[in-house]
Amino acid sequence: MSEATEILHRDGSLRSRGGMLDGEMHGYWEWFRLDGTLLRSGTLDHGRQVGVWTTYDRSGAPYKETRFGE
Repeated sequence: MSEATEILHRDGSLRSRGGMLDGEMHGYWEWFRLDGTLLRSGTLDHGRQVGVWTTYDRSGAPYKETRFGE
């Protein structure tokens, strides 16, 4: 089972959040801009990007999807 983790920007706002397993990013993760809007989301398998990752524009709408090997 992964442990919920939050990483902050220097100003204290949320930079990213997701799960950690055995010291590696694991499971679903989200990254945020300094203004708090969602920048990117996707799944990691022991630190390796897998599946479909979505990048969002400044309004929060999805604008690009990238597929990584399973």
